Amino acid sequence: MSGIEVVPLLINYKTLEEFQNFKEVGAQELSMQEELEENIMENDSRSPFYGIYFGDRLVARMCLYTITGKYDRFFDPPQDYLELWKLEVLEPYRGRGFGEELVNYAKSFELPVKTNARQRSDDFWLKMGFEPAEYNPVRDRGENPYVWYPKGVQPQKVEELTAEPPLSDTES
Repeated sequence: MSGIEVVPLLINYKTLEEFQNFKEVGAQELSMQEELEENIMENDSRSPFYGIYFGDRLVARMCLYTITGKYDRFFDPPQDYLELWKLEVLEPYRGRGFGEELVNYAKSFELPVKTNARQRSDDFWLKMGFEPAEYNPVRDRGENPYVWYPKGVQPQKVEELTAEPPLSDTES
């Protein structure tokens, strides 16, 4: 989509003020605001926040974190991947491709991407080429992960969880 540019958001009080325009229900919005406040206090100049401005107004945003391969429980082969959090577009700007542009920006790094779909957003993630991850109660803890696989990447096999470990040869 021409004319739309995803930009890293500065960690400052102006961005904090702009975040207050987003009214996402529940603790997710609060945690994003709290995260920004923590980064301001720590003077952390590397921002995980990305956004799209329409004129001088922030109208869409997301958090994008790199998760190192040693913690990868989604992709085969295990590798670094991106975790996309809290994608949100302000109500009057929905349906204009801003959310798609943010997701395409994340995919442009050619790393696998994992996200947790919010209620009623499944169709959006499917349209963007994401797939629901096979549910693993230990790994996913009640969340609804969706994943995007770049070329050459497949899902990790979800191992069966058993109540008791199998017997060894000496115990049988």
